[in-house]
Amino acid sequence: MAAVCFYFQVHQPFRLRNYTIFETDSNYYDDFKNSQICRKVADKCYLPANRLILELIRRYNGKFRVAYSITGVLLEQLEKYAPDVLYTFKELADTGCVEFLGETYHHSLSSLYSHKEFLDQIDLHTQAIEKHFAQKPKIFRNTELIYNNQIAELIESTGQFDAILAEGADHILGYKSPNFIYQPLRCKKLKLLLKNYKLSDDIAFRFSNQGWAEWPLRAPKFAQWVNAVNGCGYTVNLFMDYETFGEHQWESTGIFNFLRHLPGEILNHPDNSFKTPSEVIQSYPVCETLDIPYTISWADIERDVSAWLGNPMQRNALTEVYKIEQMVKDTADSGIIEDWRKLLTSDHFYYMCTKWFSDGDVHKYFNPYDSPYDSYINFMNVLDNLCSRCKNILYTDSRQLLTAKKAGTKRASRKNRDRDYVSERN
Repeated sequence: MAAVCFYFQVHQPFRLRNYTIFETDSNYYDDFKNSQICRKVADKCYLPANRLILELIRRYNGKFRVAYSITGVLLEQLEKYAPDVLYTFKELADTGCVEFLGETYHHSLSSLYSHKEFLDQIDLHTQAIEKHFAQKPKIFRNTELIYNNQIAELIESTGQFDAILAEGADHILGYKSPNFIYQPLRCKKLKLLLKNYKLSDDIAFRFSNQGWAEWPLRAPKFAQWVNAVNGCGYTVNLFMDYETFGEHQWESTGIFNFLRHLPGEILNHPDNSFKTPSEVIQSYPVCETLDIPYTISWADIERDVSAWLGNPMQRNALTEVYKIEQMVKDTADSGIIEDWRKLLTSDHFYYMCTKWFSDGDVHKYFNPYDSPYDSYINFMNVLDNLCSRCKNILYTDSRQLLTAKKAGTKRASRKNRDRDYVSERN
């Protein structure tokens, strides 16, 4: 038996506008670029892919099933710039064949820097998914599939999730297969689903590569690869960016035709099926415990966090933005807190990456900056202004509190003098 488990990451950040050190305007975002990119991706990917998946669910009477993880920051942009896309996602939710996963609302690296903020963002994201799709997420997918033992323990401690997703990296699996269900070390109930990165990347990255030995990739050939898992695994977890369909792989490559024919080819084998992550963990037993003490992700060939922490600029920017967490929250200003959280989105640090080797094209995609250094300078200019706004509020509040205390002291002194005067007269 082999269950194909499709999970699609759906995310776009709020990109920052060109912001100089001399500016004082608190509007940090490039609204034109954000609307332009959101609308472009909506027309090339989200709308045609959603309509095709809805068609496939109906054609195969619910046997075709998928899962999505949609970030809170994209949901905000869809509401603002592409409400027609949001409507089609709701149509998919109504089929009962689509599962929506939990993650950090702002697609942040908070799991590595602030556990409190990490848990707060998970709660915010859960509320957003319940609001839009009437589902409470039961499966967790951390930003960029960032994972280690500690993150798994933290997710289990919430009591909300039944499983967590991670990259099936060779250096953590060794001889083991990503096609089984595992349990994180020191977790009692939480289960672990691993991405089959080879088959996932065949679609996400190699599909249109004419230099690839397997090009052109057609649905019957891919179905044969899935069929080969029968007898040596339970599930083929195909995890990828949703922008694979129509954006990373253009329509002219045949990617939509591939997806259109894939369910039929998979289901031709009597032991095959499509399942959501929740259905996978309900259908199959845990194979064994998996120990992943160091942090992994699904990014780049290293499958680590060097895409966001690989150079001094990135590490400095991340240290500085998380260092002001308490100051930001002490302001109790919802606008400042939201601006700070939007600065936590992982894309800002991805743009600062200086790894221009085999993964160079991936890092350049959707990057609004000419260089990583421009990205770093712009980010730090915005962060400096945000710090100033925080200090202004806290300074004003402290001055008002001090004035109030002085006024209270004066009133108390005057009251004491009046009481003493009355006592003397009596």
